[in-house]
Amino acid sequence: MIDTQHIGLQLPTVRFEVEKGRLRFFAKATGETRPEYLDEAAAKAAGYRSLPAPPTFLMGADLDAGTMTALLDTLGVPIGRILHGEQSFTYHAPVCAGDALSVESKISDIYSKKNGALEFIVKDSLIKDAQGKTVVEARSVIVFRNPQEKSA
Repeated sequence: MIDTQHIGLQLPTVRFEVEKGRLRFFAKATGETRPEYLDEAAAKAAGYRSLPAPPTFLMGADLDAGTMTALLDTLGVPIGRILHGEQSFTYHAPVCAGDALSVESKISDIYSKKNGALEFIVKDSLIKDAQGKTVVEARSVIVFRNPQEKSA
């Protein structure tokens, strides 16, 4: 069982710059074909400062920084037993290429279902711009599949 004492655990802040190449790669990898996600002139014509981040792009920030790996190590959860359960984003402002962002994450809940066969880790994140203004609120739910003892 994952120790619920980790509820409230603040993870290390991740800082990064949103890069055009990464945005284009992500857009293509996810099948995005709208020109504003691939062409800077089209993005500016659509009213963006530069290429906009596709809606789920920011999920990768913690992954790129190794924060998720460190979190799983802290909780004693092997990566081979997790599933991506849920992800949600609330955008307060567009995120575009060139933006310098920080991600502040914490564990907001840990709970179990099915008599402990499944445990859930809820991570809430605030993504802020260089001025400290929250541009995105994100929530992810990670599902840990506990090994079940087999009866003889």
